Amino acid sequence: MNLIYQARIYVTLHSSVLDPAGTAVQSGLEHLGYGNVEQVRIGKYIELTLSASDEKTARKQVDRMCDQLLANPVIENYRFDLIEVAATMGVS
Repeated sequence: MNLIYQARIYVTLHSSVLDPAGTAVQSGLEHLGYGNVEQVRIGKYIELTLSASDEKTARKQVDRMCDQLLANPVIENYRFDLIEVAATMGVS
């Protein structure tokens, strides 16, 4: 029996990487009167569902997905939450 998991993945730039999109948003907020915003950093939020035999296997797979495709480890950090949402019967 496999379990179904939902991964909620957050990808952000390393703090040492310039964020021109964040700078543009901060400027826009300032023009709207929100001069108290100190810094804006823009990132990505990704949701996906996957089936796996257990949580450890699901975590390992999501970690590899992030490292290989969903994030660029040279300039980005990622973290994720994993939530079990259902169990399914495997088809042979």
